[in-house]
Amino acid sequence: MSVSSTPPLPAPVHTAQALRSLYFVRAGFSLIWVSLLVLFAQSSPTLTAALLLLYPAWDVLATFGDIRANRGSGSLWPQYVNIVVGGVTTLAVGLALRHGVPAALIVYGVWAGLTGLIQLLLGLRRRRQLGGQWPMILSGGQSVLAGVSFVVMAHAPTMGVANLAGYSAFGAFYFLLSALRLRKATQPQG
Repeated sequence: MSVSSTPPLPAPVHTAQALRSLYFVRAGFSLIWVSLLVLFAQSSPTLTAALLLLYPAWDVLATFGDIRANRGSGSLWPQYVNIVVGGVTTLAVGLALRHGVPAALIVYGVWAGLTGLIQLLLGLRRRRQLGGQWPMILSGGQSVLAGVSFVVMAHAPTMGVANLAGYSAFGAFYFLLSALRLRKATQPQG
């Protein structure tokens, strides 16, 4: 039996470190996704469709990372709901793309609203435990508003997938800001 010379980190510190890493990864993914969407939205409908399918599927995968980071820290039902919503959204985007961009934007709008509400609730709950959650709370609220606007403007002639790039870019900003705000919570108190 080996004995570690380093004491285990308290649960909130471990959770904050894991979330911080996850938030950096999520910000990086979103920035890459935005760049690809902006570069290829006009020239490659096939790549654009793949990117539209990838985004909610990635959110499902990232939510599994969130669950892993939060093991033992309370109810995980919002994350499990988010996984179901993201999985259904991925399938719905695939079906909606057969009917055109407006249909896909409506699906994205509903998804943004639902996941924004989940993010808002999680941010409020985590604020009490970890602090550093204001960016996630603001992002959740903004996602709800963006979702409503995507649905309302889906049939506007100027509305296109480029608007999703702006939404995702703000998401990247909020994830990056949250990762930076969690720095203090990652320091063991001693």
